[in-house]
Amino acid sequence: MHKSLRLRNRADFSRVYRHGKSFANHQFVVYWFSRKQVERFRVGVSVSKKVGNAVVRNRMRRLVKEIVRHHEAEIASGLDMVFIVRKGALDMSYAELEKSVLHVLRKARLLKASRK
Repeated sequence: MHKSLRLRNRADFSRVYRHGKSFANHQFVVYWFSRKQVERFRVGVSVSKKVGNAVVRNRMRRLVKEIVRHHEAEIASGLDMVFIVRKGALDMSYAELEKSVLHVLRKARLLKASRK
């Protein structure tokens, strides 16, 4: 995932948590905050220490970023999003994780097809 598509600093994460909306399923929570002046979306991924050790957390972070990168064209623009990975996502395959990420985005109406 390109650096311009990532949420990087604490202030950006805090703004999304404080002023944004959220939706969750058993594996993920997605918070989003609309930024109308920007045409691209940005993504941050948060994984708690309760989920696992650093190796596990970084793997989950990489997988979620890769899923978002593959579906970049389908995600609505002008958003800051933060994905929070829950323990339920640990035992899932890549295909199941991808299905779950798309499910939470669809339910939150963050995919271009679901915004119509």
